[in-house]
Amino acid sequence: MTSSPVSPDTPGNSAPSAEATDPSGPAASTPAADPVDSLVLHATDNGVSWITLNRPEAMNAVTPDQRERIIERLTEASADPDVRAVVITATGKGFCAGADLRGPPSTGDRVAGDVARLIQRGAQRLIAAVLDCEKPVIAAVNGTAAGIGAHLAFACDLVLAAESARFIEVFVRRGLVPDGAGAYLLPRLIGPQRAKELMFFGDAVPAAEAERLGLVNRVVPDGELTKTAREWAERLATGPTRALTLTKQLVNASLDGDRATSFAAEATAQEINMTTSDAQEGVASFVERRSPAYRGR
Repeated sequence: MTSSPVSPDTPGNSAPSAEATDPSGPAASTPAADPVDSLVLHATDNGVSWITLNRPEAMNAVTPDQRERIIERLTEASADPDVRAVVITATGKGFCAGADLRGPPSTGDRVAGDVARLIQRGAQRLIAAVLDCEKPVIAAVNGTAAGIGAHLAFACDLVLAAESARFIEVFVRRGLVPDGAGAYLLPRLIGPQRAKELMFFGDAVPAAEAERLGLVNRVVPDGELTKTAREWAERLATGPTRALTLTKQLVNASLDGDRATSFAAEATAQEINMTTSDAQEGVASFVERRSPAYRGR
């Protein structure tokens, strides 16, 4: 069953559907709802998976449970042929203020490697889930995106930002090294000098400046963010899904490989894509001079 996506301008909870109970069972009961469902809202509408962070009182700082649920939703989107695009957004005035650091204090002595393992299993897995998602992912940034929140947006394939949005490489303010793939993502988006400027100073970058730098595809009025994200996502959802997936993989891989590797990957992608129904439909529609009807297969 599908439901309408939640607007980032209107905080709210989605009520999970109750599982059917066996009327013949004397002690049948509905399982308790998972509390994370109210913190990471999810809806699928017109082939688009909407993942909405919903802790507006905490500027949507991400807890470990929320992080795992986002990864889970992205993995599900990859595997579900009926999902053909993804939007990540949030409720309230903040897109994501970073990782929630207010958890219980660690106990015992820290062992060498503990921090590295924490980052690898946490923030890096989240960013990898976005980069590796087999469907195009749009970030609809409705407010402040700081730290891992900024990197969550930058990892997406397309970034829409409300006029009130801003991006902050907040790590230096806390005496920390950037994590969540910041030093991987930013140089590829805006070059090493600009990346160092943002990371060294930790200044807030308004949406308009982020667009000028190349961190954002488009800035829209706050009230039009959800509408624009829906238009973009539904346009992607009517496209040739496998071709988009292979294109995403080619572009992402090209940033790390040499020309020969990129050329070989491109040829392989073409070989794979030509086996899909959408590729055959695209060629047939061209020959028959009609609009293609892609099914994501």
